[in-house]
Amino acid sequence: MEPKALLAGLVTILFWASAFAGIRAGLAGYGPGHLTLLRFLVASSALLLYARLARIPPPRREDLPRLFLLGVLGITFYHTALNFGERTVSAGAASLLIASGPVFTALLSRFLLGERLSLWGWAGIGLAFLGAALIAFGEGGGVRLEPGAVLILGAALSTSFYFVLQKPLFARYSAREMTVYTLVLGTLPLLVFAPGLLEAVRKAPLGATLSVIYLGLFPGALAYLTWTYALSRTPASRLSSLLYLSPVLAILIGYLWLGEAPSFLALWGGGLALLGVGVVNARGRA
Repeated sequence: MEPKALLAGLVTILFWASAFAGIRAGLAGYGPGHLTLLRFLVASSALLLYARLARIPPPRREDLPRLFLLGVLGITFYHTALNFGERTVSAGAASLLIASGPVFTALLSRFLLGERLSLWGWAGIGLAFLGAALIAFGEGGGVRLEPGAVLILGAALSTSFYFVLQKPLFARYSAREMTVYTLVLGTLPLLVFAPGLLEAVRKAPLGATLSVIYLGLFPGALAYLTWTYALSRTPASRLSSLLYLSPVLAILIGYLWLGEAPSFLALWGGGLALLGVGVVNARGRA
């Protein structure tokens, strides 16, 4: 993986890892629907301002259906399903189910894009998944599957399609154009949660509102820009392996920010996840 793409991917994972704490803080004042909508209204507003300053042109009319589908898969469905699913699923089960995303991405990349991982690459993904499972057991208070698990598994599959299906469009659009188009289009269906949003903003604690603004600007707008940049320069199957670093960074952030000491099992899981990601990116190319 080229250094710039790797750096962009790591910046993304750092922001996405911090989103778990931000979502917890935001849910103190907002329901899942209002939180998702407000977060991406903030993100879309920031990206539209950026698009105007950078003079990004509108997409081609014939590409609008595909771009809208990508927005629904990567923004609308993923974030809505994740927020609602986590209301009834333990944290450990949620993190384990989301960890299936890179596996889905590698399989879809193989059949839809012709990308191939070596045996070392698949072994690395297996190691990283095992590490994520240990973190789930060590930090999540047990893995207990509830009906919301279907939503979270669907979210993992949805975002995998989002990563893979946008790759062919990089032949016509830059990474920043793809980010603006898909994120803004993916925000439109979220307007179904608009009723009552203004009242929710008025009643919400300031800390919860600031957390949602943070989620929109950094794990939202900025992180999607850096991830799409990395995706435009890296095979989706290899880049998605970086997602296994998210629970590792979340543990580190929790320790430094909240004083939450990780369990021994989670530390072992973090080590395996790091090893697996290293194997995929060092030896994963077929």
